[in-house]
Amino acid sequence: MWLEVAGKRVFAATGGKDFDPAKPAVVFIHGNACDHTVWALQTRWFAYHGFSVLALDLPGNGRSEGPMLTSIEAFADWMPKLLDAAQIKTATLVGHSMGALIALETAARYPERVAKLSLLGFTYPMAVNPELQKLADSGVYTVVELMNDWMITKKNQIGGNKVPGSYLLGGSIRLVDRAPRECLALGFRICNDYSNGAEAVKAVQCPVQILSGERDIMTSPRAVRGLMKDFKDARLDLLPGCGHLMMGERPDETLDALKSFIAGSVK
Repeated sequence: MWLEVAGKRVFAATGGKDFDPAKPAVVFIHGNACDHTVWALQTRWFAYHGFSVLALDLPGNGRSEGPMLTSIEAFADWMPKLLDAAQIKTATLVGHSMGALIALETAARYPERVAKLSLLGFTYPMAVNPELQKLADSGVYTVVELMNDWMITKKNQIGGNKVPGSYLLGGSIRLVDRAPRECLALGFRICNDYSNGAEAVKAVQCPVQILSGERDIMTSPRAVRGLMKDFKDARLDLLPGCGHLMMGERPDETLDALKSFIAGSVK
């Protein structure tokens, strides 16, 4: 599905069903240097169970027109324009990593537009290793492999994928490699520079789900537990044996957690 937002073409996958703005909307926001395809194993269920789905390609990413926006705050101010373009009054926002920061800031700034908030691979501050940033700024291919090695736990990098014929680590490397290196570097920078997390958490009015991988070394669940008290209404769902890329590492468990929070069902 193509939308025009702020004069630019934006692509969003709809989970295999035509988008209907009259249905409850769920908007999926990907992380740095990714696109809508990271949600392929979750969005279809919602699209076929009474929800309208938009799995975005953020500006400058995937099939969407650039340039990429330069701060979490700028993305948050862009989100209501996206909702307007899709004729959505309120939506549940599901964000992963950088997308979780965007979802958080959007809910804080525009509480009347967000019904629920699901934050995957989330923490704040979302500090980026200086060496990783330096590699990203240089544009070398090594940063793509290193990023994916950190995102996916070693046990889940080889074999065991629930989608026949697929290779999680290789597929994720190819996805990140397709993104322009300048977007990858900028994504790291805006995550590292985002400093409004504490204030945003206190401003969020809607129910919040935080979904964390037990072995996530990029956004540690230990840090997340310390943040729970700062939300008005929040729950923590922990995925055993899972790293940062839970949508691919634990697709069924991730979907079950999202279903339980958003739809009130695990059936």
